[in-house]
Amino acid sequence: MNRPIGIDLFAGAGGMSLGFEQAGFDIVAAIEIDPIHCATHEYNFPDATTICASVIDLSGDEIRRRAKLGNRDIDVVCGGAPCQGFSLMGKRAFEDPRNQLVFHYVRIVKELNPKYCVFENVKGLTLGQHAQFLEELIVALDEAGYDVLTPYQVLNAADYGVPQDRRRLFLVGTRKGERSPDYPHPNHQRITVWEAIGDLPNADDFEGLQLTDAISLKWETTSSYGRKLRGFERDPDDYSYLRKFDPNLLTCSVRTEHTRSSQVRFAKTPQGKTDPISRFRRLELTGICNTLRAGTDSARGAHTSPRPIHPLYPRVITVREAARLHSYPDWFRLHGTKWHGCRQIGNSVPPLLARAIASEILKAQKIAPLKPQRVLNLGVDRLLSFDMSNASKYFKVPRDTIAQRSRKIPAIVGSLDT
Repeated sequence: MNRPIGIDLFAGAGGMSLGFEQAGFDIVAAIEIDPIHCATHEYNFPDATTICASVIDLSGDEIRRRAKLGNRDIDVVCGGAPCQGFSLMGKRAFEDPRNQLVFHYVRIVKELNPKYCVFENVKGLTLGQHAQFLEELIVALDEAGYDVLTPYQVLNAADYGVPQDRRRLFLVGTRKGERSPDYPHPNHQRITVWEAIGDLPNADDFEGLQLTDAISLKWETTSSYGRKLRGFERDPDDYSYLRKFDPNLLTCSVRTEHTRSSQVRFAKTPQGKTDPISRFRRLELTGICNTLRAGTDSARGAHTSPRPIHPLYPRVITVREAARLHSYPDWFRLHGTKWHGCRQIGNSVPPLLARAIASEILKAQKIAPLKPQRVLNLGVDRLLSFDMSNASKYFKVPRDTIAQRSRKIPAIVGSLDT
């Protein structure tokens, strides 16, 4: 089966990769500098070539060589480059060394020469002085041979089936001579927090989840959204590869131990309101989740990223609950620690939002997506429990590639059929 192919730059755990796969693309290569994120991506996308490196150190030819692409025409290159986007007096923002990752994003797009490119970033890039940087990026893409779809848009994930208020800028570039896509039209029906996580068992009811991130048990899921993420109900718009996994394995659910005073405060916080001490918002059953954030970087981060309070229980949500609120299916696993797992979610594009963008690109190409028949085995469980030392050794990169704080990693439970 020949499906269009894509390459994910700044891939993280793989939210953009998954969304494009669900639309009908094969992600053939993922580039990510953080070895721990690379390990998570390799676990979930065993067919993709995971390249643990900075885009600064890679060329288009090197990516083609490592992914064994030869001269094959690439359909899309996507990525959300971290950038500050500051505009400096008397200096082009695009030349600011703080924005060099975006500069190299454009360089790699030019070298790979895909039919389409997608750039994702925070909505703040459209505001004030930052807008100068955005305009310079559009000019740079034009000089690289790409027409950017204008006016550019900030899309809210909640309008595309994700139960989360998350607004992100998307630039879509079309190689000159190709047919330009449209931005996706919003859905009219929003998914609620309860539809997303209401079926999940309470992690605090299981002592085993103090030391491990998963347990085997059976539970009932009635919402269509939840049943699709568990693989119990067919999603007619999902053209991804099926993964072999046990839907009765509750994963990514390490418990968070709160102090008694925190539990009392959380219990007293009304749904939709914010706890005055932690500043965590308590989710509303019938509403949508506030933006899930990654928190500070690895060198400065706390042991948990900021998470909303569960609408029913006096605790913050688990990584699995956050993944549901981000539209990740239950087979998709994050790193075994709450800290890394939440950061991987907070830094990623919700798959359903990425799918909406990717589907428009296929429409522009007049390609009917094909559902693969092959079922993929997920990667080995140890990929989800690496600390930075082990992850660096695995990908043969320096230990100090990403600065880290030490943290305890829980045991990782594999599915029953692996």
